[in-house]
Amino acid sequence: MDNIQTKPLSNKLLFIMATAIAATAANLYYNQPLIPSIGKSLGLKDNVLGFIPSASQIGYAMAIFFISPLGDVMNRKVVIRNLSITLVIALLGVYFAPNFAVLIVATFVVGLGANITQQLLPLGAALATPENKGKVVATLMTGLTTGILLSRTLSGFIAEHFGWRMVFLSAAIIAAIIGVVLHLVLPSNKPTANLKYTKLLGSMFTLLKTKPQLREAAFVGALWFAAFNAMWATIAIHVMDEPFSFSVQQVGLLGFVGAAGIFGAKIAGKWVDKIGVRKVMTISISLVLLSFVVLAIGQNNIVVLCIGIVLLDLGVFGSQIPNQVRVFAIDVNARSRTNAVYMLFYYIGASLGSALGVTVISKFGWTGLSLFGFTLAAIALTFHLTRKSK
Repeated sequence: MDNIQTKPLSNKLLFIMATAIAATAANLYYNQPLIPSIGKSLGLKDNVLGFIPSASQIGYAMAIFFISPLGDVMNRKVVIRNLSITLVIALLGVYFAPNFAVLIVATFVVGLGANITQQLLPLGAALATPENKGKVVATLMTGLTTGILLSRTLSGFIAEHFGWRMVFLSAAIIAAIIGVVLHLVLPSNKPTANLKYTKLLGSMFTLLKTKPQLREAAFVGALWFAAFNAMWATIAIHVMDEPFSFSVQQVGLLGFVGAAGIFGAKIAGKWVDKIGVRKVMTISISLVLLSFVVLAIGQNNIVVLCIGIVLLDLGVFGSQIPNQVRVFAIDVNARSRTNAVYMLFYYIGASLGSALGVTVISKFGWTGLSLFGFTLAAIALTFHLTRKSK
């Protein structure tokens, strides 16, 4: 267990950490409802728009592999401070971006800086007692869920009234405030491993090779998160077209509909200890599968479309909590690294889902996108049901 130089996790510190996770994770998703506006502003062709949300997620995935493991060999408080500085600079880069190239580079670095979330999650797990670990992880993941879902509503509102660039200036200010607060309140920790950086990275391949439960968690998580991001990266394209003709603010309001995922995370956190990880995941992945059936049916009906979004978000975040709990339990001396392996696959899935989703909808429409998401969820559920790990 991490040698944390502080008292057990207080409710106040837990709230601050969950809020910081929400604010940081939001930076990965602010651009999703803004894609059409950014494309129009910079004169971009449709075939490159998918690279905008994908860039931040690829950056996040890269940070998970190269930066997340540092939490096992360095003081996480120092790592988080440096990431906060990086995030603020990158968000300002997006705000000032004069062209597509600068935008993509800055967006990629935003993904790197957002690794703050992946430092706070294992820190929270280390501070938790065995009796409340499920509750603590669920609370932190609720913060993550809140940031992912409400980011779209916030960015849509700001962009509608002040333009898309102001979204990222506001985000930079928030990131700076969060960085200062975390530096003041976070405890210091002594490293749990004494490895050189190259061996640290290599040890993650060893974990993936020797831990079948980690492989399962990583694979199914990548599949359902790819499906999730395929839908959210394309929903703006779909509803800003006929027959809906939504404004960017109206697109952002769909984030409120998706906020059902917050309840999915809370419910899953309570039921993990009661009925077990696998049962909660089976129910949740089934909801993801069902959601794409409903999304296909509701192609031209906003009420049915919203029901599909609710089911998708309930399912994805209901699956994430039990999956994260079992990942943190795999090796208590390598929480940062096991979480890094898991989240690396998770966000590779996200980036591929975003990029492929935009391609699929441009060629095959909303029906094709729904079939794409359904297929990913079906593979995830089948794989989950056929595994023997607990």
